[in-house]
Amino acid sequence: MRTHTNELIHETSPYLLQHAHNPVDWYPWGDTALNKAQKENKLIIVSVGYAACHWCHVMEHESFEDSTVANLMNQYYVSIKVDREERPDVDQAYMDAAQVMTGQGGWPLNVICMPDGRPIYAGTYFPKKNWLDVLQGVWDFYKKTPEKALEQADNVQNGVSQMSLLKVGKPSDLDEQTLAHAATDWINNMDEKKGGRRGNIKFPMPASLLVLLHYSTEYNDEKGERAVLTTLDQMAYGGIYDQIGGGFARYSTDPNWLVPHFEKMLYDNGQLLSVYSEAYKRTQKPLYKKVIEETIAFCNRELSDGNSFYYSALDADSEGEEGKFYVWRKPEVDRLLGPDAEYFKEYFDITQSGNWEFKNVLRVRRDMDTFCAERGLDKAAFEVQVKEYTQKLFEAREQRVRPGLDDKTLTEWNALMITGLCDAYEALGETSYKDDALKTGSFIWNTLWDGESLHRNYKQGKVNINGFIDDYAATIQAYIKLYQITFDEEWLTRANTLTETSFKNFFDQGSGLFRYKSVSDKQLYVAKTPIEDNVIPSGNSTMALNLFALGHYLYNEEYLEHARTMLTSAEPYLVQHAAFYYNWLALYRKLLQEPYEVAIVGDEAEQLRTILAKEYVPNCLLLGGTKEGNLELLKMKLVEGKTMIYVCRNKTCQLPVETVDAAIEQMR
Repeated sequence: MRTHTNELIHETSPYLLQHAHNPVDWYPWGDTALNKAQKENKLIIVSVGYAACHWCHVMEHESFEDSTVANLMNQYYVSIKVDREERPDVDQAYMDAAQVMTGQGGWPLNVICMPDGRPIYAGTYFPKKNWLDVLQGVWDFYKKTPEKALEQADNVQNGVSQMSLLKVGKPSDLDEQTLAHAATDWINNMDEKKGGRRGNIKFPMPASLLVLLHYSTEYNDEKGERAVLTTLDQMAYGGIYDQIGGGFARYSTDPNWLVPHFEKMLYDNGQLLSVYSEAYKRTQKPLYKKVIEETIAFCNRELSDGNSFYYSALDADSEGEEGKFYVWRKPEVDRLLGPDAEYFKEYFDITQSGNWEFKNVLRVRRDMDTFCAERGLDKAAFEVQVKEYTQKLFEAREQRVRPGLDDKTLTEWNALMITGLCDAYEALGETSYKDDALKTGSFIWNTLWDGESLHRNYKQGKVNINGFIDDYAATIQAYIKLYQITFDEEWLTRANTLTETSFKNFFDQGSGLFRYKSVSDKQLYVAKTPIEDNVIPSGNSTMALNLFALGHYLYNEEYLEHARTMLTSAEPYLVQHAAFYYNWLALYRKLLQEPYEVAIVGDEAEQLRTILAKEYVPNCLLLGGTKEGNLELLKMKLVEGKTMIYVCRNKTCQLPVETVDAAIEQMR
């Protein structure tokens, strides 16, 4: 029976609520906890995690539910619990401190700070005994040698500040050699056989794959294109992809994409929709179409509120065991499918001994054409059997105890899903994808935008965190995509409104970049202006690409100049580490090769737009409508009784044509 309740009981984050009955006197991040630490001269514990994090649950059970640990924490510390997905600003500032102090990071992240919030000790998961030793040891260090604790805080703050130093430079001449050098180094670090970057753990890094695909096809780099498509194939066939229910897990714990960390995140799946959609346009490979359809079905089944927005994640655990919902033992499969499923089991690598901890993570080791040819099977008949048996396993799995749902809604992640749905609609033409994207786009505008600022989070009618630059950037990107699939200029107007607000609240004249937090928000012990792209691109790189696109759509030279100037801060890193500055490489490429601006004007604009959008033309901005429209490039383009396509580049248009084939020929 739960008798203790702490301050987290008033929060909406599922992760924070998980800790609301710990005997630890947890506080959410905010002035109440920070002021208490200052007033009582107590050290601060900042403990960061998220609802789908396996080892976060383990440490909670071992330590934070333990009265001995809680007594020590309550006596000497003010303890703050942070949901890293709600507060990426807090997470990043203290993760940087962990990197400075230990050279590594991860979650759960546990940082001990001075009463003013500056870190002096950091680590990730601690077993109970180790955590008790840390709590006592750091407190003794602070009480017995306060001058050394103060020196440590100064050193860490200076180290994190040095990580954040960025200066705006003067735009240099762009050249093909620099771009090729950056891309080649990146491609050479890809795993040619298994895809992804070389290493024992595989992260999808979806947006980076999209950038590399576009670069490789535009510059005829066969090795780069092969690296991307190999990655997409291996992921789609691997255990990181849910072969029964669709959707991707966060990463693979092995180099073969076999055993995932089983949590499923909205941001991964939304971004992967964009990659597979573009790859499908490029290759017309049925596997990619299947992945798109199944991933959207998963998101709508498991992560959607059923109407207008998406939740954040599914937990890795069920019944206290990681992956239990997803794995299979052979006798269970035999019982469900009967004696005629031997080829099915072989196809999905289901064996008596299992391929992971005596259990089976379903994966495909040979594509269906190869498998059927080697076994002498009729492919069409085997496909029917696979579909039938997969459905039986899905229905049986639905009876299991489900992984926990992180049912908070995050603006940035929903925006990434909107973009993925738009890209899927363009690739496949399925109108329900467009409808879903429009509903979610409207939800953000009507619920998370209050006319003055954008909010980060939503749950049960509540919003309580101001948006970060990532939220603005991803939403602007999504609204540009919504314009491209509808030709409704209201979406560009909304994108521009959010852009103007971003300049007002986030722009730093000194660096020429956007700060992570709004000027109206209380700043942390160090100010962050991130430009590095990770599993989600940085807000700054996305903003730079947004400014580039809006600059063209709105004929706004100031936006174009801002995008070019922002690139100067990233160029030195881009050349050396393109895989982690991939959006900047995309911008560099776009500045070198001006995009095609393709205007479709006339009564048949929607039909021709739908056809053209299915073509693989990565360096293209679509615009148009049944009327002339307000955009500069649409003026004087309407021809009575006809629908014309104008292929323009660098403010110069070719002769108008009436068919998509003719327009494609002009671009090629």
